[in-house]
Amino acid sequence: MIGVNLWRKLLAAGALLLLWEGAVALSSDAVLISSPSDIAGYLSENFALIARASVETSRNAFWGFLWGNAAAIVLSATMLVLPRSERFLLALALLVFCVPLIASGPILRVLYGPGTGPQVTLAALAVYYTTLLALLVGLRAVSQNWIDLMRVYGRGPLATLMRVRARASLPYLFVGLQISAPAAFLGAMIGEFTGAERGLGVLTLRAMRGLETDATWSLALLSAAIAMTGYGALGWLGRRAVGYAPEILLSAPRQDADQTWWRSLGQTLLIVACVVAVWQLTMDAFDLNRFFAKRPGDVWGFLIVAENRDTLVAALAQTLGSALPGYLAGLSLGAGLAALLILWPGLAQATLPFAVALRAIPIITTAPLLVLGFGRGLAGTTVVVAVMIFFPTLVACQQGLRQTPGQVADLFRSYGAGRFVFLCKAQIPAMLPAFFASARMAVPAALLAVTTVEWLATGKGVGVLMATTSSTSNYNMLWSCVAALAGVAAAAYALVAALERAILRVYASEQLT
Repeated sequence: MIGVNLWRKLLAAGALLLLWEGAVALSSDAVLISSPSDIAGYLSENFALIARASVETSRNAFWGFLWGNAAAIVLSATMLVLPRSERFLLALALLVFCVPLIASGPILRVLYGPGTGPQVTLAALAVYYTTLLALLVGLRAVSQNWIDLMRVYGRGPLATLMRVRARASLPYLFVGLQISAPAAFLGAMIGEFTGAERGLGVLTLRAMRGLETDATWSLALLSAAIAMTGYGALGWLGRRAVGYAPEILLSAPRQDADQTWWRSLGQTLLIVACVVAVWQLTMDAFDLNRFFAKRPGDVWGFLIVAENRDTLVAALAQTLGSALPGYLAGLSLGAGLAALLILWPGLAQATLPFAVALRAIPIITTAPLLVLGFGRGLAGTTVVVAVMIFFPTLVACQQGLRQTPGQVADLFRSYGAGRFVFLCKAQIPAMLPAFFASARMAVPAALLAVTTVEWLATGKGVGVLMATTSSTSNYNMLWSCVAALAGVAAAAYALVAALERAILRVYASEQLT
């Protein structure tokens, strides 16, 4: 049976390649599309060069993947053991993750100098927040009955974390690791854009500047294949290591007192003050050159000038107007496809490989092609942002749909409810924690995608403003752009979190503990 399925997949892949080759041959204006034969020819002619570059980029992505996910595990454990630290740590993690990789890359290159430091650091920054959100959902996916039982036996938060929460979080941890595998590769490639001597990012940049279509397609497909290999390997490892689906038991909702508005405002102001203090102290502690390492006071002094502020606000409005449609489209398509795959599991074999490929291909290599294909206006940018968000949402929602409590499933079966009714009234409510986790994660991802496409292709918004100011060493505007994007991301994150708490208070109260 396995052999028959394998042959079917090989035949389907062969038919797809033949259709691709024929479509390119029949197309009279296929300037932006390379045929499989052209791609194979380029790879064979440059095999040694591409092999060395692939090893270099994969090595940098691997180390960044390890460091970033290790940081996510430590942060999530700290938040569970020390609940009072969660609000500050999450806010700080969000702000750091929201700093566009293409903006921080040049600064990291100046700090590190030659070497692989920027590549590894950007790979780590690209993955840690993804795993952090998924892992927090898993660590809280525990019945309150078990938590109360640990308290009865005199066990503290650390013992509960190690004996109860850690086991329940393993499936979610591997989901986060799977999603972060392509992101690590993306971060490593962006780091190679900042002045590295070798790597797939260097080759991709040369191909884009030289308008080499065959090289661009070849490098994009190769990068996707490597990222998909990592994704598949982590999925196999997760199935081998976990080997079970966590059982979620129904518990009575906890009655949490709502915070007053003034207390929430005070906590927010305290977090902002702490972030600004960390920013200032870090720059001073390492005695970084004020020419490129701007302090909060430098950014404030720059933005109080009306001309500078108006320029930034206009660019920011353009960026947000482009990001919002793609953000909503990516979330809707990801959650919708996850529901369809639950209703018709046979679609998974035909759909998931394409979904994985779309997310695994680094956005840097595909953004110019997508924008040229769909136009340099709103449609092109929306497609790029939606592709960036779609796959993580699909994976998270699939995991969430499978977490419907067994008692609820038995109840619906006893009443003879159909699959659609069961999906709408049981599985979708069970999916909400995972959906909102992906919605929060998608906020900085959308800003990363839209600024990247602006930087490389559209010539509009904050992305191109950062590109211009970086090349002209106008670091005041560059840091102002970074601070503005981080602030907008934090505000959008808070809005999604408020909606999340209102809904989960009814459907998944254990996620609020």
